[in-house]
Amino acid sequence: MKTETNPELVGKKKFEMPHIFIILISFIAIMSILTYIVPAGVYDRIPGPEGRMMIDPESYHVIERTPVSLLKFFTAIPQGFVEAGWVVVLTFCVGGGFLVVKKTGIIEIVVSNMAKKLAGGGLIIIPVLMAIFGIVDAFIGMPELCMVYVPIVLPLALALGFDSITAAAIALVGSAAGFTAALTNPFTVGIGQKIAGLPLYSGAGYRIITLIVMYSIGMFYVLRYAKKVQKNPELSAVYEEDLIQRERLKDTTKELQTATTRQKLAGLSAILLFALMIYGVFVFKWDMPEIGAIFIAMGVVSGIIAGLSGNEICEAFLQGCQDVLAGALIVGIARGVTVVMNQGQIMDTIIFGLAKMVKGMPPSITSIGMLIVQTLFNFLVPSGSGQTLITMPIMTPLADIVGVTRQTAVLALQFGDGFSNILYPTSGYFMASLALAGVKWPKWAKFILPLFLTWVVASGLFLVIAQAIKWGPF
Repeated sequence: MKTETNPELVGKKKFEMPHIFIILISFIAIMSILTYIVPAGVYDRIPGPEGRMMIDPESYHVIERTPVSLLKFFTAIPQGFVEAGWVVVLTFCVGGGFLVVKKTGIIEIVVSNMAKKLAGGGLIIIPVLMAIFGIVDAFIGMPELCMVYVPIVLPLALALGFDSITAAAIALVGSAAGFTAALTNPFTVGIGQKIAGLPLYSGAGYRIITLIVMYSIGMFYVLRYAKKVQKNPELSAVYEEDLIQRERLKDTTKELQTATTRQKLAGLSAILLFALMIYGVFVFKWDMPEIGAIFIAMGVVSGIIAGLSGNEICEAFLQGCQDVLAGALIVGIARGVTVVMNQGQIMDTIIFGLAKMVKGMPPSITSIGMLIVQTLFNFLVPSGSGQTLITMPIMTPLADIVGVTRQTAVLALQFGDGFSNILYPTSGYFMASLALAGVKWPKWAKFILPLFLTWVVASGLFLVIAQAIKWGPF
């Protein structure tokens, strides 16, 4: 029987989202072109809080252009790897070390037993874990720990009938809510208030309210999605990708499994080292080198205790690195955007232009304008402390001129920097976390965009209220 073909469909192809590499290189290309169009300019740098350099807001001046050549355009990518080196290295350390622990078998046993105990439910895990991750970041401001959380949450989320997007969201959304509300986050609130001349960590009561509201919005959003996927896994955007992992975790027995003594000791050693890492981050201000070292030690110690041979430990570590290779490459390429802007010396010009945009508006509108400026700028400088040191010396006197309280200006920084960290592909730890979860950025962007927009609207409302009540002390 002959079938007819619709001539309108012939030659038409379904739209396909470009590869993340293409998206990022396009951003680098756009910024390279802008170095020929946007005037080069700089602010003078002066000593700031905690020995860091910040800009002098009255010192902006235009300089001779240094446009990015074709050669520099391509060298921006390897240079990006150098500048993002510690994030790349930590991605490999976490991926490799965690897979060695997984090789001992203790993770599968624990996950399988928890899944059996929580059979038919498991939703309570989501708000509990999100609250823990959020509180940690509200106090210490270390969203990079999401690269640690994701591999731990992923197998449990899949075993409970959720998907890898849910696993990534538990860590990233919870962390973003806490990092943004920033009760004592030293990288945004701490440095921002010092630059603004505010009492350190003042205004905590209002920030606690923002934390509760923003966490609740994120938690209900993730819960709603998780329920939908648990009820019908085929509705997941990553259903095909998760099939292999779900099959690996499937356990037909209804009885709880028992770990061997060596497996229990291996698991205990991993827990103790993880606790040591958290303690070191809180007390000794450990950063990426120390966290990476702990994960290497975690893999080696747990592997030896479990009875793995040296070759087995090395092969497992190598496999873990291979699993996160794409994410590590994305981190390096994304940093190339910043490299090009610095080479063309247009970074300061852009922030100077953005600051001028919000001048001359009513105070409440100006506060929202500050939010927009900070959100846009975070794409270019996805670093809490870096963005604070660049923008707050400008936003503080601007706030005084237009009648916005300095405390409100700091809150605009928090909102603009925090939520976009889990949307922009230029955010290193975020892209690395997605790689560890096995989630591609376009699919994540489709999932997170409605929540991000909701958070932005809520942020605007909080800023308007803060300005209306003259939230201070000034």
